[in-house]
This record gives sequence, structure tokens and C-alpha cells, in this order.
Amino acid sequence: MPDVQSIDSSSSAASMRCRYCGQLNQVRANGGEAKCGRCRLILSDKPHKKFADLDMHEYVHPADSRALAALRTIPGIDTALKKLLAMTGESAIRVIFTASAVRVTPQQCPDLHAKLQIACTTLGVDMPELFVQQNPVVNAFTGGVERPVIVLHSSLIERLTDEEVLAVIAHEVGHIHAEHVLYLTAARLLEALTTAALAAAPIAQAITQIVSGSMRAALLAWARRAELSCDRAALLVTQNPDVIGHTMMKLCGGTFASKINYEEFLRQARDFQKNYDDKALDRFWADVITSGMSHPFPVWRVSEILKWTDSGEYERLMDGEAQSAAA
Repeated sequence: MPDVQSIDSSSSAASMRCRYCGQLNQVRANGGEAKCGRCRLILSDKPHKKFADLDMHEYVHPADSRALAALRTIPGIDTALKKLLAMTGESAIRVIFTASAVRVTPQQCPDLHAKLQIACTTLGVDMPELFVQQNPVVNAFTGGVERPVIVLHSSLIERLTDEEVLAVIAHEVGHIHAEHVLYLTAARLLEALTTAALAAAPIAQAITQIVSGSMRAALLAWARRAELSCDRAALLVTQNPDVIGHTMMKLCGGTFASKINYEEFLRQARDFQKNYDDKALDRFWADVITSGMSHPFPVWRVSEILKWTDSGEYERLMDGEAQSAAA
């Protein structure tokens, strides 16, 4: 039973404070699973850890660190990316979403705003702007450099629970905390410019001259590994590995996920990881197929979260005993 702070005998209601956002809620006795009226997350008496001074190196995935180090060794990479962003203009990102999406505020979609605040206060990040955009592609992303923005596609949040939406928002906040935004914005822009509608545009041709093929390949290789770090950040906020697992299951199975056995899905993730580690051919095909992608396979991401929790690193970090994950 959640911690009951006071009981009003005339209404058989209890006052219950949300462990995530601190909102005081009135909850009826025997009313079933209770949710916070502000953030819409399930009320519980379990504590929710806030990280007062979280070092990104305590959770960043080693593959992320190695790929970023390799990326930075490419001659001229920083100059090229800065020129790329100067051409497109960071302000264009804000103009596009202010004009085409719904900006989340305490008055507009207040539960999403509360979830953003939870993620930011847990990881110790200044709150960016958050937008919801109508889009059939199941996705969310972070863009900008000096003033990052987070965009959630409507098709994603419509199929997730409140806890899973928190995981997605926390994942995006993780990109900001892990200082991914400069390279991430460039990677997302290059990914967008590969679409048929933009590939022939003059700006795409100019960018091809600025950013070489090796730079694009290295940038995408890093971006895939950066996602693994941010899945860890999402776990540090939700503090429930199953929330991450269920989110990835829905990315794999879509609306059919309600008919999928979660435990079998976890076994599938462990099988994938074992085959990747033990079989050179499986590893070859997995690496080749994902080479042009900005995200790893969802099952792969689940297997990486399982490895992190199984290793004890996550528990040590929650207990304040973690060492640098990038060491």
C-alpha cells in the first residue's frame, strides 16, 4: 500500500504524495490502481531517487564512448559539422516545430510537462522545450545545440502507457545530459537528407561536399551507440527495467504488443545477444544491416539493458557506488 499521509473519514479518502513529481493526491480507499493527478504516473510508496550530481560517465555505454572518440579523430569533423549547422540554422528547428507542432507547457498537455520535469530533475538537466507533432512514424528525437528541443511523435505516445512515455522523454533528456546534442543534431539532419524528397535539393548537394561519406558513416555508427547510453538514462529515471522492456516490445510489435508474452520477448533478447556474441556470421549480418541506421534494433537495446542490470552496474549506481562506465 502507498504511504498514506492523512485520512478523511467522512469521504474514505487518503492523501498520497506522488513519488515522482511530489503532487499531493486524494485517493479513495479500495479505488484500484491510483494515478497521480498531475503526472499521471502510478502512485506508490517506493522511493524515487533523484541524482543531485550525476556524472554522465557513470552510465554512458562504453561503445558510445569508443565510437565518439573514433568520430572525433576524423580530421575536420567538428569544423564540418559546425558549418553544416550554420547552413541549416538551429533557429529553423524551433521555427518548424513552433509552426507545425503543439508546444507542451504547464497549461498545454500538463501531464507531459510534468513528466519532462521529472526526467530533468532526476538527471539534473535544465528543462528544454517539448513539442508533440502529428506524425505516423513512431519516433521521438532531440534537436538543436544551444537551446535543445525534444519532439514526440503522436503515433508513439498514443500507444504507450504513462510510464513508457516517461521512459521516452527521459531517453531524450539523456541525450542532453550526455552532451550528445551537437553530433546528434547533425546525424538526424543527415538522416533526413537521405529521403527522396530532399536528396536532390541544392542544400543536400552542398552538404555532401561538406560532410564526407566517412564522416556520415562514423556519425551514424556513433548515433546508434549513443542510443544505448540514453536507454540507461531512461532506466535511471523510470527505475524499473520492465518499463524499458515493454517500451521496446511495443517498438517491435506495435499495437499487436498486447498479445505478446513479455517473458518470451526477454528470452528473445537474451538469445539475440548470445548469438551476436558467439556467432561471427550473426554478428556480421547485424552490423551490416544496421550500418545505415541511426538506431539499433529494439531487441538489441533490450539485451543491452538486461546486460547492464545483470552486471550489477545499474544497482551500484542507484546505491551511489558506481564507477565510470566509460573506463
